Amino acid sequence: MKYNIKFTSLLAGAFLTICSLGVYAAESHMAQALKHAEAANKASDAKAIAEHAATAKSHVTITEEHLKAGATSLDAAIEHGKQGHADLAKKSAEEAVTHLKAAQ
Repeated sequence: MKYNIKFTSLLAGAFLTICSLGVYAAESHMAQALKHAEAANKASDAKAIAEHAATAKSHVTITEEHLKAGATSLDAAIEHGKQGHADLAKKSAEEAVTHLKAAQ
């Protein structure tokens, strides 16, 4: 039993570490989208404009996906909260925070 708790704690810690790294890497998607949109705006070459615009759009798409996932997690938190399932509501709220941070 003692080892089971330690193993579960170790797995939970590893999972949270991986999630936080994902959030850190994804936090810059909005900044990257803006950076490439500005570069497209300043470029005079049609090919460069298209390349920067495509890169900006890919970062916007990732941001939109995180916002949608965040909204879905918030809906789940609301539903679990209304049903009195505090643990599940909290988990859904934590997932929402992760996605919303990643969308920044």
